[in-house]
Amino acid sequence: MYFQQVAPLLANLPLFESSHLFAGAESPQQVQRQMADWVRAGKVVQLRRGLYTMASPYRSEQPHSYVIANHLASGSYVSLHTALSHYDLIPEHVAVVTSITTGRPGTWQNPYGYFSYQHMQPALFYGFEYRQVTQTQWAYMATPEKALLDLIYLTPDADSKGYLQALRLQNLDQLDEDRLAAYVARADKPKLKRALAHIRQLIAEEAATYEPL
Repeated sequence: MYFQQVAPLLANLPLFESSHLFAGAESPQQVQRQMADWVRAGKVVQLRRGLYTMASPYRSEQPHSYVIANHLASGSYVSLHTALSHYDLIPEHVAVVTSITTGRPGTWQNPYGYFSYQHMQPALFYGFEYRQVTQTQWAYMATPEKALLDLIYLTPDADSKGYLQALRLQNLDQLDEDRLAAYVARADKPKLKRALAHIRQLIAEEAATYEPL
């Protein structure tokens, strides 16, 4: 398997798994040895075991961090502070890409950044969409409403108005109150029900602040 034969086939893929190259190879072990050689030569970047991206000179587009996050832990979606920052619901830039998974929590670090995963029980694993993040790349992300509820649910004492005010929430007109209430009803968690009243109050306060005179 020669790099110059494989590179054009992978150049347009933001990410790929070594299993994509098993066809035509003598064995998976052969592919793994070849991948290790290409990583050492700087032609391929390893993101985790079995997951790679082409190095800069050989790819058409850099993989988006949200796409990487989805693939580092399959069956996950970007949420929490990362999604809130993406939607401009909080003013801070977030350096770590945070995601929700029904699997084990954990962290990853690779040349594209830091990635953190928090566990959510399967009954609460909803409220995400497949969203376009670049012209050619898509990723699973929490809706604005679910990103906020995920953060509240997973953070101690986050159902208080004081905590929500400390987040410096902004652009709350993005939040769909009907969807927010539906998510809370589906979760049926007292903590989220308490938080919902505070969120609605903050939405009303922001709307009143920007009402035309």
